Amino acid sequence: MSDAGTPNTPLAVVLLSGGMDSCVTLAHAIERGFGIAALHVNYGQRTQQRELQAFTDICEYYGIGRTLVVNISHLAQIGGSALTDTGIDVPPGDPESARIPVTYVPFRNANILAIAVSWAEVLGADAIFIGAVEEDSSGYPDCREVFFRTFEQVIATGSATGSSISIHTPLLHRTKADIVTMGIGLGAPLHLTWSCYQNNTYACGTCDSCMLRLKGFAAAGMTDSITYQP
Repeated sequence: MSDAGTPNTPLAVVLLSGGMDSCVTLAHAIERGFGIAALHVNYGQRTQQRELQAFTDICEYYGIGRTLVVNISHLAQIGGSALTDTGIDVPPGDPESARIPVTYVPFRNANILAIAVSWAEVLGADAIFIGAVEEDSSGYPDCREVFFRTFEQVIATGSATGSSISIHTPLLHRTKADIVTMGIGLGAPLHLTWSCYQNNTYACGTCDSCMLRLKGFAAAGMTDSITYQP
């Protein structure tokens, strides 16, 4: 597939963490006919190297040549999250909790979107795709629809290209089961993705991200093909 936008093929910057949601979002953008520029951000997270491997594997799978990997490890220096601070334990998942979990990285999506907008301006991209999920996620405040619509206003106000860059959130109101089914339907390489918050070899199966993923596969009547800790 082509990774370049043309007059007949709009270009999208796709935020590709290497997780299942971002992979399905990428598959959706490709299915919609967008040329792809894949952006990955290392921010000092525990599974940084494993997520980068997943990003590389997914890009190779789709033949994406236009890629950018950015380091914003200052988020780890700032701390305040179990994903970036090894002094804070990653807790077992608690789907019933209404509190924002300690795995929330303060204002992470705003930092990542700002980078995506900068790259989109230079590339002349029409859209930014992000695999955020609001209804069946860990309750992060920067994964809500109001956040993304407000950020679009920031783009329109503060960028040279103005409102020509839109933020696409195709998974925002889907459940994990919906996402699994959608991914399989699109032929997304879910076996190459990595969702675990704390392990790099075997997925722990107990953190919020693993539990939501496993719940999604079970509800969809599918079996997850990645390896979980015995």
